Formats: sequence, C-alpha cells, structure tokens
Amino acid sequence: MKAVLQRVSSARVTVDGRSVGEIGRGLVVLVGVAAGDGEDEVRWLARKTEEIRIFEDPDGKMNLSLSDIGGDALVVSQFTLLASTRKGRRPSFTAAAPPDEGSALYERFVAELRNNGVRVETGEFGARMLVSIENEGPVTIILDTDDRHTSRSGRSRDGA
Repeated sequence: MKAVLQRVSSARVTVDGRSVGEIGRGLVVLVGVAAGDGEDEVRWLARKTEEIRIFEDPDGKMNLSLSDIGGDALVVSQFTLLASTRKGRRPSFTAAAPPDEGSALYERFVAELRNNGVRVETGEFGARMLVSIENEGPVTIILDTDDRHTSRSGRSRDGA
C-alpha cells in the first residue's frame, strides 16, 4: 500500500457536483492498494498515518500527530499511486490490486483509522472525484508499506 499524506487546513471531495466528504484541519490521505496487500499493510499504514508527527507544536516544530491535534482525515482511493513509468510514455497500473480487493482493503484502512479514534470522511471508491485541498505548509509525505522494514541506511533490518 502507498499513501500520500497532505497536511491541510481544510479539504473536500465531490462526486458529480455533490459533496461526499469534508474536513477541517487534518490530513488528506490518498491511498493506493497494491496486488498482494493484506491486513498487515492496512494496520501498519493506519498506525503510521495516525502517529506521524507532521503538525507543528507551539514552538513551530513538527512534533504533533493527527491524534495529538484531534484532527480529521479525508481518505480518498487512488490506484494511480501504483503507476509504473519504467517503460514507454503511458503509465502501467498492473501493480494495483483488482478493484474488489482494493475496495475491501481501502474500507479496512478507513475502519482501522476510525477504530483508533480518528474522525474519517471519504471519497467514493472507483468514482471520478474532484478533491479540493488547502495544503498547509505545504507538507506532503509519502508512506509506502514496502519501507516498513528498512532502516535509515536503506538496508532492511535483517541486513538485506
């Protein structure tokens, strides 16, 4: 799974001209589900999303998490995060999970955030959406579950 986190003052997602999700201060979370992802990836990504310290404390340091500030999350599915651009000029999306699997894990991710006490709004899986984001900072962070076993040196914890 991959996620792009954007720290926002506010955000909204509309489908066919109707608002389907809207938040104030918090995170917009664009989520891509890869083929082969499962519950471990969902739990890791939800915990990391909730706990990453990218909000400023009173001293102006990025030292607070979404939970610390009582912020909201607007979670939007985005399979295009799994695009491969290695060959040619047209992106390939073969790494993305099939829609039924992607939808189920996307919903599990949303449920996991909610179970952890985060107020979550969502887009509509598979819909053509218009996402309005007031990026604060701007701060944009990319999370990839493939990185969860990698140390600062770029080597996996088991030395590989």
